[in-house]
Amino acid sequence: MSEPETSTIDVNGFTTRVWKKGSGPTLGWFAGFGGLPRWMPFLDELAKSRTVIVPSLPGFPGGERGHTVLDTHLDWLVAVREILEKSGLAGADLAGSSVGASLALEAAALWPALVKKLTVIAPFGLFDETNPATDPWAQRADNVPGLMCADPEIWKAMKAVPEGANSVEWPIEQVRASEAAARIFWPLGNTKLDKRLRLIKAPTLLLWGEKDAIMPRAYADSFAKGIGGPTTIKTIPGAGHLAELDKPAEVAKEIVGFTA
Repeated sequence: MSEPETSTIDVNGFTTRVWKKGSGPTLGWFAGFGGLPRWMPFLDELAKSRTVIVPSLPGFPGGERGHTVLDTHLDWLVAVREILEKSGLAGADLAGSSVGASLALEAAALWPALVKKLTVIAPFGLFDETNPATDPWAQRADNVPGLMCADPEIWKAMKAVPEGANSVEWPIEQVRASEAAARIFWPLGNTKLDKRLRLIKAPTLLLWGEKDAIMPRAYADSFAKGIGGPTTIKTIPGAGHLAELDKPAEVAKEIVGFTA
């Protein structure tokens, strides 16, 4: 698995990592809960036929401490717009998972010219009190891997300290990623995204892991009902909340086929 090209952009005075790999039509990727501390097989699958651009979100691995100056939901959305424009993703296809999927939906709603086609995997942003999502911030640390992936070992491997990394700084970065996500979504309530979904006109693919232990499958129907443009829902067998980690080839195939 070859390494991607790495560059940086400035967002609110903080350096933000941008990965790029592959050839073909441009596709942006916003990572899910926990971010991407390392390049993953799923991204290689996409890079076989797409130029994949993966900007970090503020506070996530590669995003330094950019989340510390984002005090409101609007702050986060403005930062997302800046990231899309500075990383070369304006007008391209955009995909995201979990936390990143919610922000991708917001961008498509507020700035429709920035997003061509949209793929989202089990996004946050809605909340049904009669069928609540699982709050990942309220869990014991040893329970989180099994909530994020159908195969907990995949999550553990992604978060494991790589050879040569600073063993002190690495766990701090992982905690920071959880904190950054919490600043957007905790307590796990409605970000009022439902009021903006109708503004999304981009064709949208909703993917859901069959074994998602965070977001109930019924939320896919709620998103599809609210989105203003054409939507398609597909379930990924054997996958958990971060379906792209459990089933990289299968998820990549769905995204590539949808954006063809």
